[in-house]
Amino acid sequence: MDRTVGLALAALALLAGCAAELPALPSFYRSLATPAAELDASAAQSMISGYRRNHGLDAVALDPTLMRLAAEQSRAMAQRDRLDHSAGGAFRERIVRSGFDAAVAVENVGAGYHTLAEAFSGWRDSPSHRANMLHRAVTRMGIAAVYAPHSKYKVFWTLILAAPDAPRG
Repeated sequence: MDRTVGLALAALALLAGCAAELPALPSFYRSLATPAAELDASAAQSMISGYRRNHGLDAVALDPTLMRLAAEQSRAMAQRDRLDHSAGGAFRERIVRSGFDAAVAVENVGAGYHTLAEAFSGWRDSPSHRANMLHRAVTRMGIAAVYAPHSKYKVFWTLILAAPDAPRG
């Protein structure tokens, strides 16, 4: 019996050593439906840019103004517990108020997706959201996910894609 216990402990020790070597879960698969979770904006930018490149389009860059706007919109939806483009005000008005002089701007919102991969897949599989991600003119993006613990959705998403207007001279 003692030998069996010894072998079992040795096997557990080996398994524990193997478990420590498992690679970390890629950020786009991490659940954002927890209080401490943070969206990996660089992973989102890479994912969306790769999707655009696969369709013959240029990559998009993260933009601090669009990141702030996306966060504000996601927070507004979370506070109202409602998936709604106008939760933070009309989209065009939000863009103008931000000071981002947009030649073009489009927005995807979502709720209930717990991971970046799920949100991206949902947008990719929706014709209007896919069209926004593949808009030829956009060059910049902002993205946010806000956790809402008391909501049935748990996570509210906003993706804003835009291109600045050409400087006037």
